[in-house]
Amino acid sequence: MNTIDLTPLYRNSVGFDRLASLIDNALSTDTKASGYPPYNIEVLGENEYTISLAVAGFSQDELDIQVEKGVLSVSGKKHNTQDDRKYLHQGIPNQSFERKFNLADYVEVTGADLSNGLLNINLVKEIPETMKPKKISINQTDKSLTHQKEEKVINDNSKNKDKVA
Repeated sequence: MNTIDLTPLYRNSVGFDRLASLIDNALSTDTKASGYPPYNIEVLGENEYTISLAVAGFSQDELDIQVEKGVLSVSGKKHNTQDDRKYLHQGIPNQSFERKFNLADYVEVTGADLSNGLLNINLVKEIPETMKPKKISINQTDKSLTHQKEEKVINDNSKNKDKVA
């Protein structure tokens, strides 16, 4: 089960193309490549989140954070340093990386901090006032529809009496 065809989902829905793209990307992502660097996603409040990436060995100028079209990209590029070091074991990765996160609608990046080998990216979900649910009050009026019988006056020439119909 390497591939799943999502064409029927695209064909039978309107406005869900982004969801189908997310599912398609999630299924096509290589699990080996997505293991580095490890990360946590933490909920701080109702609309506040933090993504923490373990970027030990990277300095601030080697990291890059960008947001484009609802995708947060974090990349780290190690500068080529020619070390004359000889390792018996090298377990600390010294490799470049790129990690992408799909952001929900109205989620904005508010800042980032690098401390003790952790890169913390702060996110806030700000729903516009026009999109927030609002209570609609129902007005009650005392006006009611009434039907009045319309009276017609018919002039009868034979008896010269007015009749009311």
